[in-house]
Amino acid sequence: MNQIHHYINGNSVTGRSERFAPVYDPATGEQTAQVALASAEQTHEAVHIADEAFAKWSKVSPLKRARILFKFKALVEEHADELARLISSEHGKVFSDAKGELTRGLEVVEFACGIPHLQKGEHSMNVGTGVDSFSLMQPLGVCTGISPFNFPAMVPMWMFPIALACGNTFVMKPSEKDPSTPLRLAELLTEAGLPDGVFNVVNGDKEAVDVLLTDERVQAVSFVGSTPIAEYIYATGSAHGKRVQALGGAKNHMVIMPDADLDQAINALMGAAYGSAGERCMAISVAVPVGEETASRLREKLIERLGTLSVGPGLADGPEHDMGPLVTREHLEKVKSYIDTGVAEGAELVVDGRETTLDNAGNGFFVGGTLFDHVKPGMRIHSEEIFGPVLAIARAASFDEAVTMINAHEYGNGTAIFTRDGDAARQYCEQIQVGMVGVNVPIPVPMAFHSFGGWKRSLFGPLHMHGSDGVRFYTRMKTVTQRWPSGIREETNHFTMPIH
Repeated sequence: MNQIHHYINGNSVTGRSERFAPVYDPATGEQTAQVALASAEQTHEAVHIADEAFAKWSKVSPLKRARILFKFKALVEEHADELARLISSEHGKVFSDAKGELTRGLEVVEFACGIPHLQKGEHSMNVGTGVDSFSLMQPLGVCTGISPFNFPAMVPMWMFPIALACGNTFVMKPSEKDPSTPLRLAELLTEAGLPDGVFNVVNGDKEAVDVLLTDERVQAVSFVGSTPIAEYIYATGSAHGKRVQALGGAKNHMVIMPDADLDQAINALMGAAYGSAGERCMAISVAVPVGEETASRLREKLIERLGTLSVGPGLADGPEHDMGPLVTREHLEKVKSYIDTGVAEGAELVVDGRETTLDNAGNGFFVGGTLFDHVKPGMRIHSEEIFGPVLAIARAASFDEAVTMINAHEYGNGTAIFTRDGDAARQYCEQIQVGMVGVNVPIPVPMAFHSFGGWKRSLFGPLHMHGSDGVRFYTRMKTVTQRWPSGIREETNHFTMPIH
Protein backbone atom coordinates (compact mmCIF):
# COMPACT_ATOMS: atom_id res chain seq x y z
CA MET A 1 0.00 0.00 0.00
CA ASN A 2 1.36 3.39 -1.04
CA GLN A 3 2.01 5.55 2.04
CA ILE A 4 1.68 9.35 2.01
CA HIS A 5 3.60 11.21 4.69
CA HIS A 6 4.49 14.84 5.52
CA TYR A 7 6.72 17.57 4.07
CA ILE A 8 8.80 19.31 6.72
CA ASN A 9 11.94 21.42 6.41
CA GLY A 10 12.20 20.90 2.65
CA ASN A 11 11.92 17.10 2.69
CA SER A 12 9.40 14.28 2.74
CA VAL A 13 9.20 13.08 6.34
CA THR A 14 7.80 9.76 7.51
CA GLY A 15 4.93 9.88 9.97
CA ARG A 16 5.66 8.53 13.43
CA SER A 17 2.21 8.18 14.96
CA GLU A 18 1.48 4.77 13.36
CA ARG A 19 -1.99 6.12 12.64
CA PHE A 20 -3.21 6.26 9.02
CA ALA A 21 -6.31 7.25 7.06
CA PRO A 22 -7.36 5.65 3.77
CA VAL A 23 -7.15 7.51 0.46
CA TYR A 24 -9.50 6.30 -2.30
CA ASP A 25 -9.95 6.56 -6.02
CA PRO A 26 -13.58 7.79 -5.99
CA ALA A 27 -14.19 6.51 -9.52
CA THR A 28 -13.52 2.89 -8.55
CA GLY A 29 -14.04 2.89 -4.80
CA GLU A 30 -10.65 1.25 -4.34
CA GLN A 31 -8.20 2.35 -1.68
CA THR A 32 -5.06 3.56 -3.43
CA ALA A 33 -2.97 4.80 -0.51
CA GLN A 34 -2.91 5.51 3.19
CA VAL A 35 -1.90 8.87 4.61
CA ALA A 36 -0.02 9.24 7.85
CA LEU A 37 -1.84 11.20 10.55
CA ALA A 38 0.63 13.37 12.44
CA SER A 39 0.97 13.10 16.18
CA ALA A 40 0.82 16.18 18.38
CA GLU A 41 4.57 15.88 18.91
CA GLN A 42 5.38 15.85 15.19
CA THR A 43 3.02 18.76 14.55
CA HIS A 44 4.75 20.80 17.26
CA GLU A 45 8.06 19.96 15.56
CA ALA A 46 6.77 21.31 12.22
CA VAL A 47 5.72 24.53 13.95
CA HIS A 48 9.16 24.76 15.57
CA ILE A 49 10.87 24.36 12.18
CA ALA A 50 8.66 27.10 10.71
CA ASP A 51 9.33 29.36 13.69
CA GLU A 52 13.09 29.00 13.28
CA ALA A 53 12.85 29.66 9.53
CA PHE A 54 10.89 32.88 10.13
CA ALA A 55 13.90 34.78 11.46
CA LYS A 56 15.67 34.65 8.08
CA TRP A 57 12.69 34.55 5.72
CA SER A 58 11.11 37.67 7.20
CA LYS A 59 14.32 39.58 6.41
CA VAL A 60 14.29 38.59 2.72
CA SER A 61 13.21 41.54 0.61
CA PRO A 62 9.65 41.48 -0.80
CA LEU A 63 11.09 41.58 -4.32
CA LYS A 64 13.13 38.40 -3.76
CA ARG A 65 10.13 36.68 -2.17
CA ALA A 66 8.06 37.64 -5.23
CA ARG A 67 10.67 36.21 -7.61
CA ILE A 68 10.43 32.82 -5.88
CA LEU A 69 6.66 32.92 -6.31
CA PHE A 70 7.11 33.79 -9.99
CA LYS A 71 9.23 30.63 -10.39
CA PHE A 72 6.64 28.62 -8.46
CA LYS A 73 3.89 29.88 -10.78
CA ALA A 74 5.90 28.78 -13.82
CA LEU A 75 6.46 25.34 -12.30
CA VAL A 76 2.77 24.86 -11.52
CA GLU A 77 1.92 25.78 -15.09
CA GLU A 78 4.57 23.35 -16.37
CA HIS A 79 3.14 20.53 -14.22
CA ALA A 80 -0.53 21.49 -14.62
CA ASP A 81 -1.62 18.23 -16.26
CA GLU A 82 0.18 16.16 -13.62
CA LEU A 83 -1.42 18.16 -10.80
CA ALA A 84 -4.88 17.98 -12.39
CA ARG A 85 -4.58 14.19 -12.65
CA LEU A 86 -3.64 14.04 -8.97
CA ILE A 87 -6.71 16.11 -8.08
CA SER A 88 -9.03 13.97 -10.20
CA SER A 89 -7.62 10.68 -8.95
CA GLU A 90 -8.17 11.52 -5.26
CA HIS A 91 -11.13 13.93 -5.33
CA GLY A 92 -13.01 12.65 -8.37
CA LYS A 93 -13.77 15.86 -10.26
CA VAL A 94 -13.37 15.79 -14.02
CA PHE A 95 -9.99 16.69 -15.50
CA SER A 96 -11.01 20.05 -17.01
CA ASP A 97 -12.55 21.11 -13.70
CA ALA A 98 -9.31 20.19 -11.94
CA LYS A 99 -7.38 22.32 -14.45
CA GLY A 100 -9.80 25.18 -13.75
CA GLU A 101 -9.16 24.82 -10.01
CA LEU A 102 -5.43 25.20 -10.63
CA THR A 103 -6.03 28.32 -12.71
CA ARG A 104 -8.04 29.98 -9.95
CA GLY A 105 -5.32 29.13 -7.46
CA LEU A 106 -2.62 30.53 -9.74
CA GLU A 107 -4.50 33.82 -9.93
CA VAL A 108 -3.77 34.30 -6.22
CA VAL A 109 -0.11 33.42 -6.81
CA GLU A 110 -0.05 36.11 -9.52
CA PHE A 111 -1.60 38.58 -7.09
CA ALA A 112 0.95 37.69 -4.41
CA CYS A 113 3.78 38.33 -6.88
CA GLY A 114 2.85 42.00 -6.57
CA ILE A 115 3.80 42.05 -2.89
CA PRO A 116 6.47 44.78 -3.26
CA HIS A 117 3.59 47.13 -4.06
CA LEU A 118 0.95 45.52 -1.81
CA GLN A 119 3.13 45.70 1.33
CA LYS A 120 4.28 49.30 0.92
CA GLY A 121 2.42 50.99 3.76
CA GLU A 122 1.74 54.75 3.81
CA HIS A 123 3.80 57.89 4.41
CA SER A 124 2.90 61.45 5.40
CA MET A 125 5.42 64.27 5.64
CA ASN A 126 5.04 67.22 7.99
CA VAL A 127 2.13 65.96 10.05
CA GLY A 128 3.61 68.51 12.43
CA THR A 129 6.50 70.91 12.15
CA GLY A 130 9.47 68.72 11.24
CA VAL A 131 7.48 65.58 12.06
CA ASP A 132 6.80 62.72 9.60
CA SER A 133 4.54 59.68 10.02
CA PHE A 134 4.66 56.37 8.18
CA SER A 135 3.33 52.84 8.51
CA LEU A 136 5.00 49.46 8.11
CA MET A 137 3.14 46.26 7.18
CA GLN A 138 5.20 43.58 8.88
CA PRO A 139 4.81 39.76 8.86
CA LEU A 140 3.25 37.93 11.78
CA GLY A 141 5.42 34.80 12.12
CA VAL A 142 4.19 31.21 11.75
CA CYS A 143 0.83 30.97 9.97
CA THR A 144 -1.27 27.88 9.30
CA GLY A 145 -3.90 26.80 6.80
CA ILE A 146 -6.49 24.06 7.22
CA SER A 147 -8.09 23.26 3.89
CA PRO A 148 -11.07 21.14 2.74
CA PHE A 149 -11.20 18.15 0.41
CA ASN A 150 -13.13 19.80 -2.41
CA PHE A 151 -10.30 22.08 -3.61
CA PRO A 152 -6.98 20.43 -2.70
CA ALA A 153 -5.01 22.92 -4.84
CA MET A 154 -7.06 26.11 -5.06
CA VAL A 155 -7.90 26.69 -1.40
CA PRO A 156 -4.31 26.14 -0.15
CA MET A 157 -3.21 28.55 -2.89
CA TRP A 158 -5.70 31.09 -1.54
CA MET A 159 -3.72 30.96 1.71
CA PHE A 160 0.01 30.29 1.53
CA PRO A 161 1.13 32.45 -1.44
CA ILE A 162 0.06 35.69 0.25
CA ALA A 163 1.33 34.54 3.64
CA LEU A 164 4.75 33.66 2.21
CA ALA A 165 4.92 36.82 0.10
CA CYS A 166 4.30 38.91 3.21
CA GLY A 167 7.30 37.28 4.93
CA ASN A 168 5.56 34.66 7.08
CA THR A 169 6.35 30.96 7.32
CA PHE A 170 3.58 28.41 6.92
CA VAL A 171 2.32 25.02 8.13
CA MET A 172 -0.37 23.55 5.85
CA LYS A 173 -2.82 20.93 7.10
CA PRO A 174 -4.69 19.66 4.00
CA SER A 175 -7.63 17.31 3.96
CA GLU A 176 -6.58 13.74 4.63
CA LYS A 177 -9.03 12.63 1.90
CA ASP A 178 -6.88 14.00 -0.97
CA PRO A 179 -3.46 14.99 0.40
CA SER A 180 -1.17 14.36 -2.59
CA THR A 181 -1.66 17.67 -4.41
CA PRO A 182 -0.57 19.96 -1.50
CA LEU A 183 2.50 17.76 -1.02
CA ARG A 184 3.40 18.14 -4.70
CA LEU A 185 2.93 21.92 -4.42
CA ALA A 186 5.37 21.89 -1.49
CA GLU A 187 7.95 20.12 -3.65
CA LEU A 188 7.49 22.71 -6.39
CA LEU A 189 7.99 25.54 -3.89
CA THR A 190 11.30 24.01 -2.88
CA GLU A 191 12.25 23.63 -6.54
CA ALA A 192 11.39 27.31 -7.03
CA GLY A 193 13.97 28.26 -4.41
CA LEU A 194 11.91 28.62 -1.23
CA PRO A 195 14.24 28.04 1.75
CA ASP A 196 13.76 24.88 3.79
CA GLY A 197 11.32 25.19 6.67
CA VAL A 198 9.42 28.17 5.24
CA PHE A 199 6.56 25.99 3.94
CA ASN A 200 5.63 22.68 5.58
CA VAL A 201 2.78 20.20 5.11
CA VAL A 202 1.47 18.15 8.02
CA ASN A 203 -1.22 15.58 7.26
CA GLY A 204 -3.50 14.79 10.15
CA ASP A 205 -6.83 14.90 11.89
CA LYS A 206 -8.13 16.73 14.97
CA GLU A 207 -4.97 15.93 16.95
CA ALA A 208 -2.83 17.92 14.51
CA VAL A 209 -5.43 20.67 14.13
CA ASP A 210 -5.63 21.24 17.88
CA VAL A 211 -1.86 21.74 18.02
CA LEU A 212 -2.07 24.38 15.28
CA LEU A 213 -4.86 26.13 17.18
CA THR A 214 -3.07 26.18 20.53
CA ASP A 215 0.70 26.30 19.92
CA GLU A 216 1.80 29.74 21.11
CA ARG A 217 4.21 30.13 18.18
CA VAL A 218 1.35 30.06 15.64
CA GLN A 219 0.12 33.58 14.96
CA ALA A 220 -2.66 33.13 12.39
CA VAL A 221 -5.03 30.38 11.28
CA SER A 222 -6.94 30.25 8.00
CA PHE A 223 -9.68 27.65 7.53
CA VAL A 224 -12.27 26.65 4.93
CA GLY A 225 -14.85 23.97 5.68
CA SER A 226 -18.19 23.30 7.33
CA THR A 227 -19.76 25.78 9.75
CA PRO A 228 -19.61 23.60 12.90
CA ILE A 229 -15.87 23.08 12.40
CA ALA A 230 -15.38 26.75 11.43
CA GLU A 231 -17.00 27.79 14.71
CA TYR A 232 -14.68 25.46 16.61
CA ILE A 233 -11.61 26.70 14.73
CA TYR A 234 -12.53 30.34 15.34
CA ALA A 235 -13.40 29.91 19.02
CA THR A 236 -10.38 27.77 19.89
CA GLY A 237 -7.84 29.74 17.88
CA SER A 238 -9.13 33.10 19.14
CA ALA A 239 -9.10 31.88 22.73
CA HIS A 240 -5.39 31.12 22.28
CA GLY A 241 -4.57 34.53 20.88
CA LYS A 242 -4.53 33.66 17.18
CA ARG A 243 -5.71 35.81 14.33
CA VAL A 244 -8.39 33.60 12.67
CA GLN A 245 -10.36 33.63 9.45
CA ALA A 246 -12.72 30.65 9.26
CA LEU A 247 -14.97 30.23 6.23
CA GLY A 248 -17.94 27.99 6.91
CA GLY A 249 -20.90 26.50 5.09
CA ALA A 250 -23.23 27.81 2.42
CA LYS A 251 -26.69 27.48 0.91
CA ASN A 252 -26.49 29.52 -2.25
CA HIS A 253 -29.68 30.66 -4.01
CA MET A 254 -30.16 31.74 -7.62
CA VAL A 255 -33.15 33.98 -8.29
CA ILE A 256 -34.60 33.69 -11.80
CA MET A 257 -36.81 36.65 -12.66
CA PRO A 258 -39.67 36.36 -15.21
CA ASP A 259 -37.77 38.55 -17.68
CA ALA A 260 -34.55 36.49 -17.53
CA ASP A 261 -33.13 34.73 -20.56
CA LEU A 262 -34.22 31.29 -19.36
CA ASP A 263 -31.90 29.31 -21.62
CA GLN A 264 -28.93 31.32 -20.36
CA ALA A 265 -30.09 30.79 -16.77
CA ILE A 266 -30.50 27.03 -17.31
CA ASN A 267 -27.03 26.70 -18.81
CA ALA A 268 -25.56 28.57 -15.85
CA LEU A 269 -27.62 26.65 -13.30
CA MET A 270 -26.67 23.20 -14.59
CA GLY A 271 -22.96 23.92 -14.20
CA ALA A 272 -23.38 25.76 -10.91
CA ALA A 273 -25.53 23.04 -9.32
CA TYR A 274 -23.98 19.86 -10.71
CA GLY A 275 -20.40 20.80 -11.59
CA SER A 276 -17.86 18.99 -9.41
CA ALA A 277 -20.81 16.86 -8.21
CA GLY A 278 -22.02 19.85 -6.18
CA GLU A 279 -18.96 19.69 -3.93
CA ARG A 280 -18.32 23.44 -4.03
CA CYS A 281 -18.96 26.00 -1.31
CA MET A 282 -20.16 28.32 -4.10
CA ALA A 283 -22.43 25.74 -5.77
CA ILE A 284 -25.99 26.88 -6.43
CA SER A 285 -28.16 24.46 -4.48
CA VAL A 286 -31.47 26.38 -4.49
CA ALA A 287 -33.16 27.83 -7.60
CA VAL A 288 -35.75 30.51 -6.79
CA PRO A 289 -37.98 31.14 -9.82
CA VAL A 290 -40.23 34.18 -9.41
CA GLY A 291 -43.79 33.50 -10.57
CA GLU A 292 -45.54 30.25 -11.44
CA GLU A 293 -44.91 30.51 -15.17
CA THR A 294 -41.17 30.96 -14.60
CA ALA A 295 -41.17 27.99 -12.20
CA SER A 296 -43.01 25.70 -14.60
CA ARG A 297 -40.73 26.53 -17.54
CA LEU A 298 -37.62 26.18 -15.36
CA ARG A 299 -38.71 22.78 -14.08
CA GLU A 300 -39.49 21.49 -17.56
CA LYS A 301 -36.15 22.57 -18.98
CA LEU A 302 -34.18 21.22 -16.01
CA ILE A 303 -35.80 17.80 -16.38
CA GLU A 304 -34.84 17.79 -20.05
CA ARG A 305 -31.25 18.81 -19.35
CA LEU A 306 -30.80 16.33 -16.51
CA GLY A 307 -31.72 13.58 -18.96
CA THR A 308 -28.53 14.37 -20.88
CA LEU A 309 -26.23 14.89 -17.89
CA SER A 310 -23.15 12.70 -18.33
CA VAL A 311 -21.85 11.11 -15.13
CA GLY A 312 -18.68 9.05 -14.93
CA PRO A 313 -15.01 8.91 -13.89
CA GLY A 314 -13.15 12.18 -13.70
CA LEU A 315 -10.33 10.70 -15.77
CA ALA A 316 -12.23 9.22 -18.67
CA ASP A 317 -10.73 7.32 -21.61
CA GLY A 318 -13.19 8.85 -24.08
CA PRO A 319 -15.14 12.13 -24.08
CA GLU A 320 -15.08 13.91 -20.74
CA HIS A 321 -18.12 13.56 -18.48
CA ASP A 322 -20.06 16.50 -17.07
CA MET A 323 -19.78 15.26 -13.50
CA GLY A 324 -17.61 12.81 -11.58
CA PRO A 325 -18.14 10.85 -8.35
CA LEU A 326 -18.31 12.08 -4.78
CA VAL A 327 -15.14 11.97 -2.71
CA THR A 328 -15.85 9.02 -0.37
CA ARG A 329 -18.46 6.36 0.23
CA GLU A 330 -19.28 7.98 3.56
CA HIS A 331 -20.08 11.24 1.81
CA LEU A 332 -22.09 9.40 -0.85
CA GLU A 333 -24.28 7.85 1.86
CA LYS A 334 -24.70 11.26 3.49
CA VAL A 335 -25.95 12.80 0.23
CA LYS A 336 -28.33 9.89 -0.34
CA SER A 337 -29.69 10.32 3.19
CA TYR A 338 -30.51 13.96 2.39
CA ILE A 339 -32.50 12.81 -0.64
CA ASP A 340 -34.42 10.42 1.64
CA THR A 341 -35.02 13.30 4.04
CA GLY A 342 -36.36 15.58 1.30
CA VAL A 343 -38.91 12.95 0.28
CA ALA A 344 -39.93 12.40 3.90
CA GLU A 345 -40.40 16.14 4.42
CA GLY A 346 -42.83 16.38 1.51
CA ALA A 347 -40.71 17.92 -1.22
CA GLU A 348 -41.41 16.55 -4.70
CA LEU A 349 -38.53 14.42 -5.96
CA VAL A 350 -38.62 15.16 -9.69
CA VAL A 351 -35.35 13.49 -10.74
CA ASP A 352 -33.78 10.88 -8.44
CA GLY A 353 -30.02 10.66 -8.88
CA ARG A 354 -29.90 7.49 -6.80
CA GLU A 355 -31.39 5.65 -9.79
CA THR A 356 -28.50 6.64 -12.08
CA THR A 357 -26.74 3.59 -13.46
CA LEU A 358 -23.30 3.69 -15.02
CA ASP A 359 -21.53 1.18 -17.21
CA ASN A 360 -18.38 -0.24 -15.61
CA ALA A 361 -18.82 2.00 -12.57
CA GLY A 362 -17.70 -0.74 -10.21
CA ASN A 363 -17.85 0.44 -6.62
CA GLY A 364 -17.30 4.11 -7.45
CA PHE A 365 -18.97 6.76 -5.32
CA PHE A 366 -21.50 7.92 -7.91
CA VAL A 367 -24.89 9.57 -7.59
CA GLY A 368 -26.65 11.30 -10.45
CA GLY A 369 -28.03 14.81 -10.68
CA THR A 370 -31.05 15.14 -8.40
CA LEU A 371 -33.89 17.68 -8.57
CA PHE A 372 -36.52 18.56 -5.97
CA ASP A 373 -39.46 20.92 -6.49
CA HIS A 374 -41.81 22.67 -4.07
CA VAL A 375 -39.11 22.93 -1.43
CA LYS A 376 -40.04 25.17 1.49
CA PRO A 377 -37.95 27.09 4.04
CA GLY A 378 -37.66 25.00 7.16
CA MET A 379 -37.10 21.75 5.29
CA ARG A 380 -33.65 20.30 6.02
CA ILE A 381 -32.83 20.12 2.33
CA HIS A 382 -33.30 23.91 2.27
CA SER A 383 -31.74 24.70 5.63
CA GLU A 384 -28.61 22.53 5.50
CA GLU A 385 -25.69 22.30 3.12
CA ILE A 386 -25.88 18.97 1.28
CA PHE A 387 -22.59 19.32 -0.66
CA GLY A 388 -23.74 17.05 -3.45
CA PRO A 389 -25.51 17.18 -6.83
CA VAL A 390 -28.93 17.99 -5.35
CA LEU A 391 -30.81 21.07 -6.60
CA ALA A 392 -33.95 22.36 -4.90
CA ILE A 393 -36.58 24.55 -6.55
CA ALA A 394 -38.06 26.91 -3.97
CA ARG A 395 -40.78 28.97 -5.66
CA ALA A 396 -41.38 32.64 -4.88
CA ALA A 397 -44.41 34.70 -5.87
CA SER A 398 -42.49 37.98 -6.08
CA PHE A 399 -39.06 39.59 -6.01
CA ASP A 400 -39.63 40.70 -2.40
CA GLU A 401 -40.58 37.16 -1.33
CA ALA A 402 -37.40 35.80 -2.90
CA VAL A 403 -35.24 38.37 -1.12
CA THR A 404 -36.96 37.69 2.20
CA MET A 405 -36.44 33.92 1.83
CA ILE A 406 -32.73 34.31 1.18
CA ASN A 407 -32.13 36.94 3.88
CA ALA A 408 -33.84 34.70 6.46
CA HIS A 409 -31.34 31.89 5.86
CA GLU A 410 -28.53 31.41 8.39
CA TYR A 411 -25.90 31.26 5.63
CA GLY A 412 -24.87 34.21 3.53
CA ASN A 413 -22.07 32.95 1.34
CA GLY A 414 -23.02 33.44 -2.32
CA THR A 415 -26.08 34.21 -4.42
CA ALA A 416 -27.06 35.18 -7.96
CA ILE A 417 -29.90 36.85 -9.81
CA PHE A 418 -30.71 36.36 -13.47
CA THR A 419 -32.65 39.24 -14.99
CA ARG A 420 -32.67 41.78 -17.82
CA ASP A 421 -33.95 44.49 -15.49
CA GLY A 422 -31.11 46.72 -14.23
CA ASP A 423 -33.28 48.19 -11.48
CA ALA A 424 -34.16 44.74 -10.10
CA ALA A 425 -30.49 43.74 -10.16
CA ARG A 426 -29.46 46.95 -8.42
CA GLN A 427 -32.06 46.47 -5.68
CA TYR A 428 -31.00 42.86 -5.26
CA CYS A 429 -27.33 43.78 -4.81
CA GLU A 430 -28.29 46.41 -2.25
CA GLN A 431 -30.85 44.46 -0.24
CA ILE A 432 -29.49 40.92 -0.19
CA GLN A 433 -27.62 39.92 2.98
CA VAL A 434 -25.00 37.77 1.28
CA GLY A 435 -21.27 38.35 0.94
CA MET A 436 -20.78 37.50 -2.76
CA VAL A 437 -23.41 38.38 -5.36
CA GLY A 438 -23.62 37.53 -9.05
CA VAL A 439 -25.74 39.36 -11.61
CA ASN A 440 -26.26 36.97 -14.55
CA VAL A 441 -23.17 35.19 -13.17
CA PRO A 442 -23.98 31.90 -11.41
CA ILE A 443 -20.83 31.40 -9.31
CA PRO A 444 -19.66 34.87 -8.23
CA VAL A 445 -16.20 33.94 -6.94
CA PRO A 446 -14.20 37.19 -6.82
CA MET A 447 -10.96 37.49 -8.75
CA ALA A 448 -7.75 37.21 -6.72
CA PHE A 449 -7.28 40.97 -6.40
CA HIS A 450 -10.67 41.21 -4.66
CA SER A 451 -11.48 39.29 -1.47
CA PHE A 452 -13.54 36.12 -0.97
CA GLY A 453 -15.91 35.67 1.96
CA GLY A 454 -19.52 35.39 3.02
CA TRP A 455 -21.75 36.90 5.68
CA LYS A 456 -23.60 35.52 8.70
CA ARG A 457 -22.65 31.93 9.61
CA SER A 458 -20.61 31.52 6.44
CA LEU A 459 -17.64 33.46 7.86
CA PHE A 460 -16.09 33.79 11.31
CA GLY A 461 -13.56 36.58 11.66
CA PRO A 462 -13.48 40.13 10.28
CA LEU A 463 -11.26 39.62 7.23
CA HIS A 464 -12.01 37.80 3.98
CA MET A 465 -9.61 35.63 1.99
CA HIS A 466 -7.05 36.77 -0.61
CA GLY A 467 -7.11 40.24 -2.20
CA SER A 468 -6.44 43.25 0.01
CA ASP A 469 -8.03 41.53 3.03
CA GLY A 470 -5.57 38.67 2.59
CA VAL A 471 -2.59 41.04 2.79
CA ARG A 472 -4.09 42.67 5.90
CA PHE A 473 -4.70 39.27 7.48
CA TYR A 474 -1.09 38.14 7.06
CA THR A 475 0.52 41.41 8.21
CA ARG A 476 0.29 43.71 11.19
CA MET A 477 0.66 47.43 10.91
CA LYS A 478 3.19 49.48 12.81
CA THR A 479 2.92 53.27 12.65
CA VAL A 480 6.04 55.39 13.22
CA THR A 481 5.98 59.08 14.06
CA GLN A 482 9.47 60.56 13.81
CA ARG A 483 11.21 63.87 14.26
CA TRP A 484 14.86 64.67 13.70
CA PRO A 485 15.71 67.79 15.70
CA SER A 486 18.35 70.06 14.27
CA GLY A 487 21.28 71.20 16.39
CA ILE A 488 21.83 70.17 20.00
CA ARG A 489 19.05 68.10 21.57
CA GLU A 490 16.96 70.05 24.08
CA GLU A 491 17.49 69.01 27.68
CA THR A 492 14.09 70.28 28.84
CA ASN A 493 11.60 67.75 30.19
CA HIS A 494 8.09 67.77 28.67
CA PHE A 495 5.08 66.69 30.72
CA THR A 496 2.22 67.91 28.54
CA MET A 497 0.30 65.95 25.91
CA PRO A 498 2.38 66.02 22.69
CA ILE A 499 0.69 67.87 19.85
CA HIS A 500 1.92 68.45 16.31
